[in-house]
Amino acid sequence: MKFKDYYEILGVKRDATQDEIKSAYRKLARKFHPDVSKEKDAEARFKEMGEAYKVLKDPEQRASYDQLGANWKNGQDFRPPPNADAGFEFSGRGAHAGFGDGSDFGDFFEQMFSQQSGRGQRRSMHAAGEDHHAKVQIELEDAYRGAERSISLRMPVVDENGHVVTKDRTLSITIPKGIRAGQTLRLAGQGGPGTGEGKAGDLYLEIVFRPHPRYRVDGRDVYVDLPLAPWEAALGASIAVPTPEGSVELTIPPNSVTGRKLRLKGKGIPGKETGDLYVVLTIVLPPAQTDKAKEAYRALQEALDFNPRAS
Repeated sequence: MKFKDYYEILGVKRDATQDEIKSAYRKLARKFHPDVSKEKDAEARFKEMGEAYKVLKDPEQRASYDQLGANWKNGQDFRPPPNADAGFEFSGRGAHAGFGDGSDFGDFFEQMFSQQSGRGQRRSMHAAGEDHHAKVQIELEDAYRGAERSISLRMPVVDENGHVVTKDRTLSITIPKGIRAGQTLRLAGQGGPGTGEGKAGDLYLEIVFRPHPRYRVDGRDVYVDLPLAPWEAALGASIAVPTPEGSVELTIPPNSVTGRKLRLKGKGIPGKETGDLYVVLTIVLPPAQTDKAKEAYRALQEALDFNPRAS
């Protein structure tokens, strides 16, 4: 999808106040409303302005847009990184509001907020506070052992001058052993404040794993690549394989090939049904950069009647 500069569409600066954004939209809406405008592209312009306003008028959606769009220019392909919204705390007031209009960028935001709550509730004199939602990244190793961690969350708010700013807070959380990506932790009373004698809402934390340099995760199963020398794959070997719980000795069967998966039962993420750890074999060829290495390859060529394309 192409990145759209919502600020440019409404003709406002990126540091515009919420009132300035509202005023700009109303002015343009009067000019380009299809029922009154004589401009040829009035309907398209009106729809585009509505899409921009629906995002920028809500502080939470605006803050997410600012963060995700900071490195793109208008018209460029837009591919946000995975879990780009991690660390943001949302009240849910505008989690889905206004993004179902069929536009590419709107569809992305609809997907991004799909795990957030719906609209906030109308408050009476005594009402419970809104539940808040956030996505937090943890280390895979924490799911194996459990851990006590400190997390930082940022919540967009409007300051006294009408600008959208982020309010930071730090919380201590307990990560239970065996938690999976996608599961939620509930922190009672850590959501929005109540009105009158109403109690505070809860904070729901969706767990995602921070990208790991070694492991990949699928549910409770974990995958790790294991490089092998050609002779280890051909003759078999006993090799120490890293796991999140420490290394284990693994027997490599003779005549193993690249892509073969060896299963270590019960070495995945723990739980009622503990996952498995899959070791994916990769054969790495030594470089032929010296005369000795080249001679060794020639000797191998002569010793083996092997054509990799024979089949």
